[in-house]
Amino acid sequence: MSTNNVIERRYREKREWLKIILQIQPSVIPAIIFRVIFCGFFGFFISLLYYLNFPVTWSMKNSIIPGLVLGLLLVFRTNTAYDRFWQGRQLWGVIVNTVRNLARQILVSVKENEPADKKEKEETMGLLVAFAIASKLYLRGQKVNSELEGYMPKEWYEKLKTMNHPPIYIAFLISDYLQHKYESGYISPYQLTPMSNLLDKMVEALTACEGILKTPIPLAYSIHLRQLLLIYCLSLPFQIVNQCHFWTGIVVALVSFTVFGIEEIALEIENPFGCEPNDLPLDAICTTMYRNIEDLITLAPCVRHWKRTPVNSEKHH
Repeated sequence: MSTNNVIERRYREKREWLKIILQIQPSVIPAIIFRVIFCGFFGFFISLLYYLNFPVTWSMKNSIIPGLVLGLLLVFRTNTAYDRFWQGRQLWGVIVNTVRNLARQILVSVKENEPADKKEKEETMGLLVAFAIASKLYLRGQKVNSELEGYMPKEWYEKLKTMNHPPIYIAFLISDYLQHKYESGYISPYQLTPMSNLLDKMVEALTACEGILKTPIPLAYSIHLRQLLLIYCLSLPFQIVNQCHFWTGIVVALVSFTVFGIEEIALEIENPFGCEPNDLPLDAICTTMYRNIEDLITLAPCVRHWKRTPVNSEKHH
């Protein structure tokens, strides 16, 4: 199934309310269910104490943590996480666009005087896809694996496995190819400069992704927010038990489901380069680039199919 079909299917599924509501895997329910159950049982326990006439109530006006303050903190947390998610998607959009443009320029601009030149060009086109895959693995903290083996000669692949920063090594191989072709007279300096700029743009986008990855939300902020969430959920039964009675546990469970769920969503998208269902679909993005490069390689370079229609001068008189 093509990437476009997968995306269309996902958008169609989002319109199916019942299916989405009952869907468990991409949701945060598995991550928060035990916290929700704990808070619900605690609320039920407080309702039992209230039924036995223990003094377990206080006025909602004396709430320890006002709901408005907590809501603002959650909104800030979610917006900050989504900003990181969106920045990551924009940067990968830059990588996709730059790979396409550089592949197109290499295909059209670099001459093929000998059969070996075509092979070198195809290897370099494969390195563009390899750069994206290596960037994906690097951002996920994974080592070089067989995903990259088919995109380069064996000696390059073995060398790549020893590098601390595989994407930079691949960028070096691409840059070395362009420089070699320039020195050999296969491309002009006017062709080399824009191609080198595109390669620099790829590396800059990867560096910006590293900035997102290595600058997480300060741990003190996350700790404090979670402490406030727990205090709010555990203090809520004391405020509503005189109104909800034995429904207190259910109400507390629903409220905790809401606030814990929002915080968990922010936590999941904070690092957009992971392997979780809610992270960026980097595998699909790399597959799209591979198919683009594969299509370009099948094109015959330097073949022109233009056919000019001669102008009939008599029609213009």
